[in-house]
Amino acid sequence: MTIILGVDPGSRITGYGVIQCQGRHQLYLGSGCIRTSSDELPVRLKQIYDGISEIIRQYQPDQFAIEKVFMAKNADSALKLGQARGAAIVAATVADLPVSEYSATQIKSAVVGTGRAEKAQMQHMITQLLKLPATPQADAADALSVAVCHYHTSQSLVALAGRATRRSHGRYK
Repeated sequence: MTIILGVDPGSRITGYGVIQCQGRHQLYLGSGCIRTSSDELPVRLKQIYDGISEIIRQYQPDQFAIEKVFMAKNADSALKLGQARGAAIVAATVADLPVSEYSATQIKSAVVGTGRAEKAQMQHMITQLLKLPATPQADAADALSVAVCHYHTSQSLVALAGRATRRSHGRYK
């Protein structure tokens, strides 16, 4: 049984989603948003760090997954996003969690099957996959998608490693 914390970083709103995985089953544990309340970036970064640290204490995840920075049209926005990611990643590393990063295209492909999925498609699929009673807020749905992507990716890697081991032991000739 593995608990995964997925994070959709933002300097104003950082989404988080927590799932528990066992075998092929994924169970929703919680999700929400850390909303920063200051105009000063250093204060917002501390709020993100503190919020992620509290979520880690509350849910005790085994894995941490976060969305990679995408290239924004506005360089200032991209820099702030990168700093928000950094605050969340530091919270995870302080808690000794392994950190995995995924591009938006990887996340969309893992959840919807296409790297060009729209936000509404992502929300709908997360609601269906995790059997949620209602559609989560967009940032929380994105964070849950990061967690689901991490689970699917790690399962694929485990399966590939198993096949490689069987081949090396002469079972596949």
